[in-house]
Amino acid sequence: MKKVYLTLILLTITISNVVAQNTPSDKIVGLWMSQEKDGKIEIYKSNNKYFGKLIWGKTMYEADGVTSKKDDKNKDKNLRSRKLKDLIILTDFVYRDGVWDDGEIYDAYSGKTYSCTMKLTNGKLNIRGYIGISLLGRTAIWEKVK
Repeated sequence: MKKVYLTLILLTITISNVVAQNTPSDKIVGLWMSQEKDGKIEIYKSNNKYFGKLIWGKTMYEADGVTSKKDDKNKDKNLRSRKLKDLIILTDFVYRDGVWDDGEIYDAYSGKTYSCTMKLTNGKLNIRGYIGISLLGRTAIWEKVK
């Protein structure tokens, strides 16, 4: 009898995970390659908001190929000692009507943070970073890593 209950619990968890991943809002969850192909970002969900962390970058390691470079361009001197590896660069996105917005994107190359919206189009993630209004910005297109 215990085996039946355990099987039912595992089946329920599996079905819940599959259903959760198939909701429109969770379609951005996963690993993405930047437009320039110089960085991989893992997008994940936490407390109904979406975040992204840098897990790989062409220039994120020191010459030894192992030691992560630091966030030395950050305008906040207290944050310059952070490692680029696993640095959270997408923060606080909320899903509404096919768009993830109200979030920010951090550019470690410049040390600047921008308002940002994200939208899936034909399986690609359109990320628009901007200052003030969306018209004053730039869009990058990321591709999902298979």
